[in-house]
Amino acid sequence: MLRGSTSARIDDKGRLKVPAAFRAAVTAQYGDALYVTSLTGQSVLIYPMPVWTALEERLREVPATLPARQRYIDRVSFYGQEAAFDQQGRVSIHGHLREAAEMAGETRVFGQLDHLEVWNQARFEKKLKQEPLTDDDLSALADLGI
Repeated sequence: MLRGSTSARIDDKGRLKVPAAFRAAVTAQYGDALYVTSLTGQSVLIYPMPVWTALEERLREVPATLPARQRYIDRVSFYGQEAAFDQQGRVSIHGHLREAAEMAGETRVFGQLDHLEVWNQARFEKKLKQEPLTDDDLSALADLGI
């Protein structure tokens, strides 16, 4: 289970030093192979390859004629690349995605249960202010038992 968040840095070569606790949890359960992508270009999603492969299997079951399926695949392919942890626990974020997500310097890495999400620190703080957790959100979650 990947939970919580911690700060991290992107180096000059576009490599994210994944925090040790997250890296250990991912490699212990899934190994070193990863899929790095985004849906919007606003953040970076890092999936352990077995999690990503399972998601692809579910996508195969969705009719190819469903426009949402194609739009999803278009985005995760456009931003996506296979990757792996290097010996120092770093993951390369390719230039196109790094530029779109403004990945330079300080970042924040979030555990998202079965994958990681990485945000530019300032961009995420702005997002929190622009998208507050509302009473309607809390009510919707309460309806789901959360």
